[in-house]
Amino acid sequence: MTETAQKTRPRGWVIIVAALLAVAVGTAIGFLVPITAPQSNLNHPAIGGPFELTDQQGRTVTDRTFAGKYMLVFFGYTYCPDVCPLTLQNVHQALDQLGSRADPVVPIFVTIDPERDTVDLLRDYAGHFHPRQVALTGSLEQTKAIARSYGVYFGRARDSGSTDYLMDHSSLVFLMGPDGRYVTHFRGGLNADEIARHLRRYL
Repeated sequence: MTETAQKTRPRGWVIIVAALLAVAVGTAIGFLVPITAPQSNLNHPAIGGPFELTDQQGRTVTDRTFAGKYMLVFFGYTYCPDVCPLTLQNVHQALDQLGSRADPVVPIFVTIDPERDTVDLLRDYAGHFHPRQVALTGSLEQTKAIARSYGVYFGRARDSGSTDYLMDHSSLVFLMGPDGRYVTHFRGGLNADEIARHLRRYL
């Protein structure tokens, strides 16, 4: 083996290793970046599942409460300055566009900030949106459980020990079928026309 070959071989291995690392990092990032197009339920069979929370009327609800209905599930919090109210507004405008076709759909808002989002606060918040809007809260453990079942991330963006803080969270809207199983999801930034167009495929 020539001296030149001996010097270039390590370089080749470095390139291969670097490529493999790039693929691994790209795959990891893919789990964190919101997907812009609806995905087949074959790709995400484990999303969703049983839960028990409290609605804005103080009633205990579970996943079985919505059996036979489509659920549009979005995780957020009432102190959210922009993404949450904009997403809910777009969802509700899409439902209005669909008219009676959207009757089987229940829009569900799950707070990821149960410490501040009380039942009374959620009742006032939901009242600003669609008449069918359901807002859910629970203990921190209940919140973690449902977020985990949907693959949703959340956490305090700035925790100074005060009540004035923001939350980081996933911004996907999940469409669950009448059987409670995952159907598809939408990026929170989609406008009402885009959401309505996607929903027509399933309703």
